[in-house]
Amino acid sequence: MSTINQFQVTFDCAEPERLARFWCEVLGYVVPPPPEGFATWDDFKRSQPSEQQDSWFACIDPSGVGPRLFFQRVPEGKAVKNRVHLDVRVGTGLVGEERLAALEAERARLEPLGAVHVQTLYDGNDACIPMLDIEGNEFCID
Repeated sequence: MSTINQFQVTFDCAEPERLARFWCEVLGYVVPPPPEGFATWDDFKRSQPSEQQDSWFACIDPSGVGPRLFFQRVPEGKAVKNRVHLDVRVGTGLVGEERLAALEAERARLEPLGAVHVQTLYDGNDACIPMLDIEGNEFCID
């Protein structure tokens, strides 16, 4: 019998907490409790050396099903297209105009959060909406 390993998805970014909170809103994820011994994340941050403060942040699926998302600060900015991206699946089982409408409704919800609409791909049956998160990482609504 093979073992299924747990995994997390890691984002290199400039502002870990800001990006994590964006993805919490997109996916319905939550910020986990602060480490043991700390009442708040701010208390934890203040306990860290200045160079480590705000260097990472994470969010989790409250149901425990989805992977943990980990955001780590890196010095360089994003330079090229992502090799891996997230698909936000809101149109599963839908086709045609009904699918397009569900995807467009999600696009409209995400834009005020800072997501950027790249284009809408629709062939009369299937649809996909590529977007950018608040740091320019590509993702799709499909």
